[in-house]
Amino acid sequence: MTQRLPPSLTPLDTALAALLKGLDPLTPVELPLSEAAGCIAAGNPLLAPRPSCDVAAADGWALCANDLVGASSYSPLPLPTAPAWVDAGDAMPAGCDCVLDADAVEVSGPLAQVLAEGVPGQGVRRAGSDIDGRTPAAAEGYPVGPAALLLARAAGLDRLSVRRPRLRIVNVSGATLTMHLIADIARAAGLDVQTSEAGARDAGSIAETLGTPTCDLLLTIGGSGVGPKDAAVTALAQGGDVIGHGLALQPGRTAAIGRLGTIPVVGLPGSPDHALAVWLALVLPLVDLLSARQPRRQIVLPLARKIASSVGIAEMVLLAEEHHAWVPLAVGEWPLQAMARADAWLLVPAGHEGFAAGAPVDAYLMRE
Repeated sequence: MTQRLPPSLTPLDTALAALLKGLDPLTPVELPLSEAAGCIAAGNPLLAPRPSCDVAAADGWALCANDLVGASSYSPLPLPTAPAWVDAGDAMPAGCDCVLDADAVEVSGPLAQVLAEGVPGQGVRRAGSDIDGRTPAAAEGYPVGPAALLLARAAGLDRLSVRRPRLRIVNVSGATLTMHLIADIARAAGLDVQTSEAGARDAGSIAETLGTPTCDLLLTIGGSGVGPKDAAVTALAQGGDVIGHGLALQPGRTAAIGRLGTIPVVGLPGSPDHALAVWLALVLPLVDLLSARQPRRQIVLPLARKIASSVGIAEMVLLAEEHHAWVPLAVGEWPLQAMARADAWLLVPAGHEGFAAGAPVDAYLMRE
């Protein structure tokens, strides 16, 4: 059956501009480290240098390297007093700049002799070598990852300042598979996600479920088509404003955009591929603005084969990286197995006919 579409399609850039209009980055909040993972860092102070002084990197004898020149097992160097023994992590004694292994020094009563030379810094972790004192735990505008959490814990922090948009997802058509897909992606991106189900598929029930949301971004799943049971757009119109219904985007043509008060709303189609495409093309820029995220990294590789696209509608392409080239997996319609296999995605603008084989294209990674 041919899919019925809204009578007119809103260009993607027009829809995006309308959604972003008037929005500002959210106020940062402090979250426990376990909850900050994946969120976008914001306004974290510089960490104190670590270690705060030179410390032993291994168990051994603390000595001054310049005093050991010429020492060897064939020519032991006698010491006037036994050197200090340090365990890994101990502060280095004054005047010492290296740590020798246990068998490099022989001690017999009050007598000690060195059987090996040392070099400055040997067996020593310098002050500020782990954290230099000029670095925050997490870089402003970037996701909080395992490395940032490691620095924070090493510095004794238990919380980080982040921007974490609150996302509410309302499933209006029983598209449970799609709802879980989007919720999982959103949580991995650091969003605070709440999901709910509409009581029924009629406009009144959906509008009641939408209510007056306490979130920063609202998504509906399903019910955005033009069939007799597709009432999500009508419900949005009852409680808010419909900015556009139908996007010049494939997959994702039946999506809708609007607002409930000041809260941006995106109506995602119930099909997983259409919903994911709209998430990537339309919702991610919203999330990035609210999070004050730095621009996402794009990877430039040549195309293994050409991509043909229809002029007049933006098309989303799934890509896999093979032999240092982008291999197109799906254009316009996305099978689930292509979605699972994809490494990156590419947006072909509405006014573009596609790309020739071998042409370098910059694509966004599916998982950063």
